[in-house]
Amino acid sequence: MSVLFGLLWPLERFNTVVLAIGKAIAVVALAIMVSLILGQVFFRYVLNDAPNWTEEGARFGMLWMTGLMAPLAYRMGGFVSIDMLERALPRMAAAVLSLILLGIALWVLIIAWDRGLNNHVDTISGRGCSSSLRWPFGFEIGKCGNRFQNNYQFASLWVGVNLLILVNLELIIRQVIKLLGHGDRLTNLQTEDVGGAD
Repeated sequence: MSVLFGLLWPLERFNTVVLAIGKAIAVVALAIMVSLILGQVFFRYVLNDAPNWTEEGARFGMLWMTGLMAPLAYRMGGFVSIDMLERALPRMAAAVLSLILLGIALWVLIIAWDRGLNNHVDTISGRGCSSSLRWPFGFEIGKCGNRFQNNYQFASLWVGVNLLILVNLELIIRQVIKLLGHGDRLTNLQTEDVGGAD
Protein backbone atom coordinates (compact mmCIF):
# COMPACT_ATOMS: atom_id res chain seq x y z
CA MET A 1 0.00 0.00 0.00
CA SER A 2 2.85 2.37 0.79
CA VAL A 3 4.13 1.86 -2.78
CA LEU A 4 0.80 3.02 -4.20
CA PHE A 5 0.75 6.09 -1.98
CA GLY A 6 4.41 6.69 -2.87
CA LEU A 7 3.37 6.79 -6.54
CA LEU A 8 0.21 8.78 -5.92
CA TRP A 9 1.44 11.66 -3.78
CA PRO A 10 4.08 13.10 -6.17
CA LEU A 11 1.72 12.64 -9.13
CA GLU A 12 -1.13 14.26 -7.20
CA ARG A 13 1.04 17.24 -6.20
CA PHE A 14 2.39 17.62 -9.74
CA ASN A 15 -1.11 17.51 -11.25
CA THR A 16 -2.42 19.98 -8.69
CA VAL A 17 0.30 22.55 -9.44
CA VAL A 18 0.36 22.10 -13.23
CA LEU A 19 -3.44 22.13 -13.54
CA ALA A 20 -3.67 25.29 -11.40
CA ILE A 21 -1.18 27.01 -13.71
CA GLY A 22 -3.07 25.65 -16.72
CA LYS A 23 -6.34 26.99 -15.32
CA ALA A 24 -4.87 30.49 -14.99
CA ILE A 25 -3.54 30.38 -18.56
CA ALA A 26 -6.87 29.00 -19.82
CA VAL A 27 -8.77 31.87 -18.19
CA VAL A 28 -6.51 34.36 -19.99
CA ALA A 29 -6.96 32.42 -23.26
CA LEU A 30 -10.74 32.53 -22.78
CA ALA A 31 -10.66 36.29 -22.16
CA ILE A 32 -8.55 36.81 -25.29
CA MET A 33 -10.85 34.59 -27.33
CA VAL A 34 -14.01 36.41 -26.22
CA SER A 35 -12.39 39.82 -26.77
CA LEU A 36 -11.32 38.90 -30.28
CA ILE A 37 -14.74 37.52 -31.19
CA LEU A 38 -16.53 40.59 -29.82
CA GLY A 39 -14.05 42.83 -31.63
CA GLN A 40 -14.61 40.95 -34.87
CA VAL A 41 -18.40 41.28 -34.53
CA PHE A 42 -18.05 45.00 -33.79
CA PHE A 43 -15.71 45.67 -36.71
CA ARG A 44 -17.72 43.54 -39.13
CA TYR A 45 -21.18 44.90 -38.39
CA VAL A 46 -20.46 48.44 -37.23
CA LEU A 47 -17.49 49.40 -39.40
CA ASN A 48 -18.17 46.79 -42.12
CA ASP A 49 -14.53 45.63 -42.12
CA ALA A 50 -13.12 43.10 -39.61
CA PRO A 51 -9.38 42.40 -39.32
CA ASN A 52 -8.68 39.03 -40.94
CA TRP A 53 -6.53 37.73 -38.07
CA THR A 54 -9.18 37.91 -35.32
CA GLU A 55 -10.86 34.62 -36.24
CA GLU A 56 -7.60 32.70 -36.21
CA GLY A 57 -6.54 34.41 -32.99
CA ALA A 58 -9.83 33.42 -31.32
CA ARG A 59 -9.33 29.82 -32.49
CA PHE A 60 -5.80 29.89 -31.02
CA GLY A 61 -7.25 30.94 -27.64
CA MET A 62 -10.02 28.33 -27.81
CA LEU A 63 -7.60 25.50 -28.56
CA TRP A 64 -5.31 26.39 -25.66
CA MET A 65 -8.26 26.90 -23.31
CA THR A 66 -9.59 23.45 -24.22
CA GLY A 67 -6.21 21.75 -23.98
CA LEU A 68 -5.58 23.17 -20.52
CA MET A 69 -9.06 22.90 -18.99
CA ALA A 70 -10.04 19.38 -20.15
CA PRO A 71 -7.55 17.67 -17.79
CA LEU A 72 -8.81 19.72 -14.85
CA ALA A 73 -12.44 18.88 -15.66
CA TYR A 74 -11.53 15.19 -16.03
CA ARG A 75 -9.75 15.16 -12.68
CA MET A 76 -12.62 16.89 -10.87
CA GLY A 77 -15.33 14.71 -12.40
CA GLY A 78 -16.67 17.51 -14.56
CA PHE A 79 -17.22 15.41 -17.68
CA VAL A 80 -20.66 14.08 -18.42
CA SER A 81 -20.88 10.37 -17.67
CA ILE A 82 -23.54 7.71 -17.83
CA ASP A 83 -23.26 5.87 -14.55
CA MET A 84 -26.54 3.95 -14.29
CA LEU A 85 -24.75 0.59 -14.53
CA GLU A 86 -22.11 1.62 -12.02
CA ARG A 87 -24.79 2.72 -9.53
CA ALA A 88 -26.76 -0.52 -10.02
CA LEU A 89 -23.75 -2.76 -9.32
CA PRO A 90 -22.46 -3.69 -5.86
CA ARG A 91 -19.69 -1.42 -4.58
CA MET A 92 -16.81 -3.76 -5.42
CA ALA A 93 -18.11 -4.58 -8.92
CA ALA A 94 -18.67 -0.85 -9.57
CA ALA A 95 -15.10 -0.09 -8.49
CA VAL A 96 -13.72 -2.80 -10.81
CA LEU A 97 -15.86 -1.48 -13.69
CA SER A 98 -14.55 2.04 -13.02
CA LEU A 99 -10.96 0.74 -13.09
CA ILE A 100 -11.60 -1.05 -16.40
CA LEU A 101 -13.08 2.14 -17.90
CA LEU A 102 -10.07 4.16 -16.72
CA GLY A 103 -7.81 1.58 -18.38
CA ILE A 104 -9.73 1.89 -21.66
CA ALA A 105 -9.53 5.69 -21.40
CA LEU A 106 -5.76 5.43 -20.91
CA TRP A 107 -5.48 3.26 -24.03
CA VAL A 108 -7.47 5.82 -26.06
CA LEU A 109 -5.35 8.67 -24.68
CA ILE A 110 -2.13 6.92 -25.67
CA ILE A 111 -3.46 6.51 -29.22
CA ALA A 112 -4.49 10.20 -29.18
CA TRP A 113 -0.99 11.12 -27.98
CA ASP A 114 0.58 9.38 -30.97
CA ARG A 115 -1.96 10.74 -33.45
CA GLY A 116 -1.71 14.24 -32.03
CA LEU A 117 2.05 14.32 -32.35
CA ASN A 118 2.45 12.51 -35.65
CA ASN A 119 -0.68 13.72 -37.45
CA HIS A 120 -0.89 17.32 -36.24
CA VAL A 121 2.10 18.82 -34.45
CA ASP A 122 4.94 17.25 -36.41
CA THR A 123 3.45 17.25 -39.93
CA ILE A 124 3.55 19.42 -43.02
CA SER A 125 0.46 21.33 -41.88
CA GLY A 126 1.85 21.66 -38.36
CA ARG A 127 5.13 23.02 -39.65
CA GLY A 128 3.26 25.34 -42.01
CA CYS A 129 2.75 29.02 -41.43
CA SER A 130 -0.42 30.75 -40.32
CA SER A 131 -2.32 32.53 -43.06
CA SER A 132 -3.18 35.62 -41.02
CA LEU A 133 -1.89 35.41 -37.43
CA ARG A 134 1.34 37.36 -37.04
CA TRP A 135 3.73 38.08 -34.18
CA PRO A 136 3.21 41.54 -32.67
CA PHE A 137 5.65 44.40 -33.19
CA GLY A 138 7.10 42.83 -36.34
CA PHE A 139 9.04 40.11 -34.50
CA GLU A 140 10.40 37.38 -36.74
CA ILE A 141 10.66 33.94 -35.14
CA GLY A 142 11.66 30.73 -36.91
CA LYS A 143 11.14 29.83 -40.54
CA CYS A 144 7.76 31.59 -40.77
CA GLY A 145 9.26 34.99 -40.08
CA ASN A 146 6.63 37.28 -38.58
CA ARG A 147 3.77 34.74 -38.96
CA PHE A 148 2.85 32.11 -36.37
CA GLN A 149 3.80 28.53 -37.11
CA ASN A 150 0.70 26.28 -37.09
CA ASN A 151 2.14 23.83 -34.58
CA TYR A 152 1.82 26.51 -31.87
CA GLN A 153 -1.93 25.97 -32.19
CA PHE A 154 -1.83 22.21 -32.71
CA ALA A 155 0.45 21.72 -29.71
CA SER A 156 -2.36 22.84 -27.40
CA LEU A 157 -4.34 19.65 -27.86
CA TRP A 158 -1.24 17.48 -27.64
CA VAL A 159 -0.29 19.18 -24.37
CA GLY A 160 -3.86 18.58 -23.19
CA VAL A 161 -3.59 14.86 -24.01
CA ASN A 162 -0.31 14.66 -22.06
CA LEU A 163 -2.01 16.23 -19.05
CA LEU A 164 -5.04 13.94 -19.47
CA ILE A 165 -2.70 10.91 -19.39
CA LEU A 166 -1.14 12.13 -16.13
CA VAL A 167 -4.58 12.72 -14.62
CA ASN A 168 -5.76 9.32 -15.83
CA LEU A 169 -2.76 7.62 -14.19
CA GLU A 170 -3.55 9.44 -10.94
CA LEU A 171 -7.19 8.34 -11.13
CA ILE A 172 -6.18 4.71 -11.80
CA ILE A 173 -3.90 4.68 -8.74
CA ARG A 174 -6.65 6.27 -6.65
CA GLN A 175 -9.13 3.65 -7.85
CA VAL A 176 -6.76 0.78 -6.97
CA ILE A 177 -6.32 2.28 -3.49
CA LYS A 178 -10.11 2.46 -3.11
CA LEU A 179 -10.43 -1.16 -4.23
CA LEU A 180 -7.95 -2.17 -1.55
CA GLY A 181 -10.09 -0.46 1.08
CA HIS A 182 -7.96 2.62 1.81
CA GLY A 183 -10.11 5.23 0.05
CA ASP A 184 -10.58 7.11 3.33
CA ARG A 185 -6.90 8.13 3.21
CA LEU A 186 -7.31 9.88 -0.17
CA THR A 187 -7.79 13.61 -0.52
CA ASN A 188 -11.03 14.78 -2.11
CA LEU A 189 -10.55 16.09 -5.65
CA GLN A 190 -13.93 17.83 -5.83
CA THR A 191 -13.81 21.59 -5.26
CA GLU A 192 -16.48 24.23 -4.97
CA ASP A 193 -15.53 26.11 -8.14
CA VAL A 194 -15.72 23.11 -10.49
CA GLY A 195 -19.11 21.43 -10.65
CA GLY A 196 -19.53 17.75 -11.34
CA ALA A 197 -21.72 16.16 -13.96
CA ASP A 198 -24.42 15.13 -11.51
